[in-house]
Amino acid sequence: MPNSLSVAIITLNEAANLPRTLASVRGAGEIVVVDSGSTDATLRIARSFGARVFEEPWKGFAAQKNSAIAHATGDWVLSLDADEEVSPGLAQEIQALLAGEPKFAAYRIPRLNHFLGRALRHGGYWPDPKLRLFRRGAASFEDRAVHETMKASGPVGRLKNPLFHHCYPTLEDYIEHMNRYSSLAARALIDSGRAGRSSLRLLWNAFLNPAATFAYNYFFRLGFLDGREGLLQHWNHSAYIHWKFVKAWRAVRGAASTGA
Repeated sequence: MPNSLSVAIITLNEAANLPRTLASVRGAGEIVVVDSGSTDATLRIARSFGARVFEEPWKGFAAQKNSAIAHATGDWVLSLDADEEVSPGLAQEIQALLAGEPKFAAYRIPRLNHFLGRALRHGGYWPDPKLRLFRRGAASFEDRAVHETMKASGPVGRLKNPLFHHCYPTLEDYIEHMNRYSSLAARALIDSGRAGRSSLRLLWNAFLNPAATFAYNYFFRLGFLDGREGLLQHWNHSAYIHWKFVKAWRAVRGAASTGA
């Protein structure tokens, strides 16, 4: 008997993305959506695809995704972001895998990121493997404020077909994302102790780190082969890194001035 599959997704005002995501997993036995207060058509769309919908307050990315996983009842779980899409090849690969007895209890999936509608195949953005498919109970998200990742309890296999990530369809989306995530990343940098006590060191990193990252990804990792979109993505990613260190610098400087 084939293994059953649950798809776990968290949402907040994802009406623009959710139909594409849910249409790509129509063959799944169960879809679980945990929503944290959407005011658009997200809930109606989720229910129209037969999803089991849970409305819960926001607990942070990792905790919210783990909550969605906890609601799943299938033998296996596929954890997706609302702006991701399972490619037809990946859907077939997962179906074939679960029809038998998988060798591993968890699998990484290559993710093809799209920026302003263009697939990024260079500069470190491909194959971007993500652990997303796992036997229920065999993996969970580590508790981080930003850039949450999954950790499995045993060896991890790899699938061949991609997950499509429609992350930034407009520059406005990306700028909003950079602002929000750089604040979270700055806080995580300080809480981890890696920011140190020297505000001068943070300010130095605010300029050196973005420049080095851009040069490495755009030139040495061939990001320039992704055309204008590649240039914009790497330039903006460097700006995100700059913002992260500047925000951490301001926080450390402010704490020092108040004696905290």
